[in-house]
Amino acid sequence: MTAVHLAPELTDRPWRRELYEGDLLLVPPSPASLELAAFARELIAEAFAPHDPVVAQRSMDVEDWVGRFAPVKTTFIHHPRTAELITQVVRRVGCDLDDTFWDVPRLRGVTSDSYLTAGVGYAHHPHRDTWYSAPLNQINWWMPLHPCRRDNVMAFHCDYFGRAVANSSDAFDYYRWNSSGRKNAARHVRSDTRVQPRATEAVSLDPELRIIGPVGSLLLFSAAHLHSTVPNTSGVTRFSLDFRTVSVSDLEAARGAYNWDSRPTGTSLRDFHRTRDFAPLPPELIERFDSGDSDAGELVYLPQPSSQ
Repeated sequence: MTAVHLAPELTDRPWRRELYEGDLLLVPPSPASLELAAFARELIAEAFAPHDPVVAQRSMDVEDWVGRFAPVKTTFIHHPRTAELITQVVRRVGCDLDDTFWDVPRLRGVTSDSYLTAGVGYAHHPHRDTWYSAPLNQINWWMPLHPCRRDNVMAFHCDYFGRAVANSSDAFDYYRWNSSGRKNAARHVRSDTRVQPRATEAVSLDPELRIIGPVGSLLLFSAAHLHSTVPNTSGVTRFSLDFRTVSVSDLEAARGAYNWDSRPTGTSLRDFHRTRDFAPLPPELIERFDSGDSDAGELVYLPQPSSQ
């Protein structure tokens, strides 16, 4: 049974163990996380000005909306302030800055009433991140940027943590995804034809668990959790940010969630950099987890900085 932990003792080794076993961790807002949320909102507001971003979809064509949001996603990734603030957030949650590596952060915009469900606004079907070549000791960090409601958050399908789900992850290669799927996201507006791993058996969406935390709160969970985007019927766009971490000591000791059904090729581990100084993971450690063909695509996705 999945348990939700609220504000535990801020030492990361104990709570990583709980997350690998399927529990969730909700960390209340801190000065660092609130500053990170405010910075992201500032970038989004600038991109959508003079419109209010959460209701901008009501007054512009979807192509215009995508044209404004896609560049700000890239700006957020590359901005040095983003790295500074994420470092502060990770430190606040008790992580060892030499042991903790984090990857490229993402901004998400989930629009309401099927305005945009493709590309940069993709509404995720039930999936595990491990189907997308995420390591089994990956921890996902998710933060709302505006007040959320039960009809515009994520859903966790906790009955599937601990059992296999038939899926198409064996056809997914991370390096091909870097060279085409991620690079071309903004081109998908009216429909999304990118090949992504998904369940090939019927998945029951009930029972489900939805966590509604305040702005600046952090929801942490294992990459092995089956989760999906709730159909947004709130009337407003839900903006959030997320990033992922791995512990190098857990990688070395092969500590992490159990692999019930993930069979992709390639690995996302080259995306991760040490919190202390942004050094990459040792190549020899990455090789232990790499089952892909380095010639199949791009080992690392490097979006070009926006000129806006």
